[in-house]
Amino acid sequence: MYANGAWIKNTPIPPSESNWGIGKMVQEEIYKRILLINEQSAKAGAAIGTNTQKIGDFWKAAMDTNAINRAGLTTLKNHLKKIDKIESANELTAIAAAFHIDGINCFFNGQATQDDKNSNLIIYKMEQGGLGLPNREYYFKTDDRTSHIRDEYKKYMVLTFEQLGMSNSFAEKCMTDVFELEKKLATASRKLEDLRDPYANYNKITINQLDDICNTIYWNDYAKKIGIENTLDSIVVGQPEFFTALGNEIKNTEITVWKNYLKFHLVQSFASYLDNVTYSNAFNFRKLLTGAKEPRPRWKRVLDAEENAMGELLGQLFVKEYFNAAVKQRYSKLVEAIKAVYADRIKKLDWMSDDTKQKALYKLGKLSKKVGYPDKWKNYSSLEVTPSSYLNNIISANIFEHYYNIKKLGKPVDRAEWEMTPQTYNAYYNPSNNEIVLPAGIFAVPGIKDEALDDAFIYGYAAASTIGHEMTHGFDDQGRQYDAAGNLNDWWTKEDVAAFNQRATGIIDQFNAFIPVDTLHINGDATQGENIADLGGLLLGLDAFKKTTQYKEGKLIGGLTPLQRYFLAYAYSWMWQEKKERLALQVMTDIHAPAKERVNGPLVNIAEFYEAFGIKNGTKMPVPENERVVIW
Repeated sequence: MYANGAWIKNTPIPPSESNWGIGKMVQEEIYKRILLINEQSAKAGAAIGTNTQKIGDFWKAAMDTNAINRAGLTTLKNHLKKIDKIESANELTAIAAAFHIDGINCFFNGQATQDDKNSNLIIYKMEQGGLGLPNREYYFKTDDRTSHIRDEYKKYMVLTFEQLGMSNSFAEKCMTDVFELEKKLATASRKLEDLRDPYANYNKITINQLDDICNTIYWNDYAKKIGIENTLDSIVVGQPEFFTALGNEIKNTEITVWKNYLKFHLVQSFASYLDNVTYSNAFNFRKLLTGAKEPRPRWKRVLDAEENAMGELLGQLFVKEYFNAAVKQRYSKLVEAIKAVYADRIKKLDWMSDDTKQKALYKLGKLSKKVGYPDKWKNYSSLEVTPSSYLNNIISANIFEHYYNIKKLGKPVDRAEWEMTPQTYNAYYNPSNNEIVLPAGIFAVPGIKDEALDDAFIYGYAAASTIGHEMTHGFDDQGRQYDAAGNLNDWWTKEDVAAFNQRATGIIDQFNAFIPVDTLHINGDATQGENIADLGGLLLGLDAFKKTTQYKEGKLIGGLTPLQRYFLAYAYSWMWQEKKERLALQVMTDIHAPAKERVNGPLVNIAEFYEAFGIKNGTKMPVPENERVVIW
């Protein structure tokens, strides 16, 4: 609050937003740039098949609200006909395949992805899914907030069924049946913290063994229908017990209930791209989860949809205009600086054995970086976009993405591929590639050019909160279980695992004690990887900053020492505030702690923080030295 309190006090969250902060401020600048690209593309009259044509026509179709409102739910008539034709459980296989291709949330989730135990192999992985509420906890928690959300979800279901032509009494019955079906699937779903164990969620089997787990879906037939041309030798099933429960419900639940389940999920999945009534019904429920009081401006919603549909295509035009080579070089060098100090820290660890240290250093040495934007862009030539239908363009993009993913099966892993677009304010560590990926957007500071930022700010804002954070993920509770080649492999000694877990318990306990909203505690177990990475990133950024001229000279800027500026810059990177509803949603569904705790949580474990601000015992923040978490 010392770092960000004045901004929080003087900056109300806009009514259309659930939260507001540094990332949203960066996004505002990105929106303006992307909006200009769209408006210019819409006027360009570009040739069919060009990037400009696709962007322009997507924009024109999405902004044609008169046509969208006239169409209403008639845009879904072909999907509804497919549902109405279902007469048996056997036919659910075909509908599941068709709906998954179109991007409709139902039954379960599946994708082609790198094999956790063989990163050179692309394998098909299936996981729990198909719920209409954010996760399993929303079906069972009995606190007032969650109970109210559950009640309103049921009302939203009823509204949707009435939109589809049902009477109120029949809509109520359908809602009850579908909710009970979802509740049974939720019962069989794993909790957020249980999804963090990569071994427990890696169950490699043959497709015939999948028949034994769930024999009411014809899996070979499903695979062919979603575009898998060759017979699958094996698949990975994340949560087998979920698929057993799904199979039992397909067998035992009346087909009419499944048909209504599919109708509701069809509308829910596409509500953002349909008429105002359908969108409003979905928004009025969703705002209970986010706290937003009114919809965002349509143009922003359209740009978000375009980002999801063909973000990398848009990114090609974005970086051409807004991310130069000098900025890319600055942050590439910063990655290497963080990498060097991490190696020094690993060498000095007193709890890790020499054998594990050598393997850790080897993995760190093999870690690769992607900065700014891809060297090779995704080919969107087969994506068709027209100016005539917003929803059809969304489905077209979903189909494109589906087959783009499925065609990876049986081919070499493309390690040059990015999972985020250049204009994204975010970053990630990919354990299967042992890489950190840093999009151009994550380095932006609202209203300030990069060359105007001093090292203290850059090392706190970018090196600590992003570069060091993502690099540390390679060695957190999940990442450390992958070796230098990106394979799930037990390369630590048992003694080192025990020592790490003991230290991780300290950070779990620290975050379990935080209560960011109402009576909801942070889930320290589920968030431990991010919390470990925050602490590690701060230490790495600090070590690297201490090597700079600015730190060594110690000159004041704005009355602040270099060390103070470093920690304030880190806090600035988490300058966020959230509505209570959004905080509750985050605590229940997210592996990231809220922003305030991501600053105060790790900082109390760092001696230099106390030094920088002269923090004494007896004030609010100090943690006794013997209780501070030390991992890296």
